[in-house]
Amino acid sequence: MNKSELIKTLAEAKNIHVDEAAAIINSFIESVKKALADGDRVEIRGFGSFKVKDYRGYVGRNPKSGVVVDVSPKKLPFFRPGKELKEYINQP
Repeated sequence: MNKSELIKTLAEAKNIHVDEAAAIINSFIESVKKALADGDRVEIRGFGSFKVKDYRGYVGRNPKSGVVVDVSPKKLPFFRPGKELKEYINQP
């Protein structure tokens, strides 16, 4: 499911206009992005949690050319599914 399909599903499920559903989804996504950028953890009970992991820089090697390169430190978003989501996915 992509973003436009999610918007369409929300609009149909709650009987609202697609533009209103798009505003809701966009607002939710922006709120999560802002919280993660601020270093906060986002937890949605029954679904999962989002957090940012810090990775240190390291010396890497280009596999094609063999040139040694410095890889700078970075932050990456990480999602951990909740217990209820895992149980729902694994139902027989």
